[in-house]
Amino acid sequence: MAVTTARPTASSRHHARPGPAATRRLPRLKTVVVAAAAYLVAFVFLFPYLVMLLTSLRPQESLREATFLPSVWEWSNLANFWTSGLAGNLMVTLKVAAGSTILVLLVALPAAYYSARHDFRGRTAFLILVLITQMFQPTAMLVGIYREFYQFGLVDSIWSLILVNGGFNLAFAVWILNAYFSSIPRELEEAAFIDGNGRFGALFRVTLPLAMPGVITALIFTFIAAWNEFVVALTLTTTPANQPLTVALNAFIGQYQVDWQNLFAGSVIATIPVIILFALIERKVVGGLTAGSIK
Repeated sequence: MAVTTARPTASSRHHARPGPAATRRLPRLKTVVVAAAAYLVAFVFLFPYLVMLLTSLRPQESLREATFLPSVWEWSNLANFWTSGLAGNLMVTLKVAAGSTILVLLVALPAAYYSARHDFRGRTAFLILVLITQMFQPTAMLVGIYREFYQFGLVDSIWSLILVNGGFNLAFAVWILNAYFSSIPRELEEAAFIDGNGRFGALFRVTLPLAMPGVITALIFTFIAAWNEFVVALTLTTTPANQPLTVALNAFIGQYQVDWQNLFAGSVIATIPVIILFALIERKVVGGLTAGSIK
């Protein structure tokens, strides 16, 4: 006698599976506390920028109001930035920051790669000397820096700011790139040599993509440091058209009063390029961790 068994229907199989609501678990208390602390720290750091934005949108007569939000929104403060001539100073800052970053990467990449891959005599002394140069501050060397560029005829020039910012950020870039190059196994380069690549081919196809997080770190650090530099730019530039934005914004601070709304409006616009740069580059950090090691 044949025995027949009933196959479960689609509806019964559907009811047998636990739904998403049944498998969803509530977050643990530790996760909630850590997330709440992270949001609190983020709010503490972002709150000054929020106050700066709101102040830039206040009229002059409402700056002393005790309200958090302005009663009248003065959007023309942001528009006045482009008509006041500060757009040219913004371009000077962009040229100085970009030029300093390119200069640092062009010098730091070969120096860090060579010091990481070759055990030459005096290697430790070289790295220590590079680290010592990081201890010098531009403020303590302003007289010598000004005299040197005055003799070369580079005072009140964008090139002087590029060279100074590049020189004072070079040490950090060399150290961070040296650490990343040293952490990459040499066997990956040797495998590239076997595949027919030369030294430069292995560097650009294998080592450099793996060291991309270090390159991006050096890039962002140098760009932001050159973007925010004030003391050297104030000393080496005299013409308003050649001054970076950090020096040009100082004109809103007078002897008896401060033009807060225009000062903060310029500061808000000055932070936008840095935010855009970080948003564009941040995505490549994770990709640089594994790129180049897969053939």
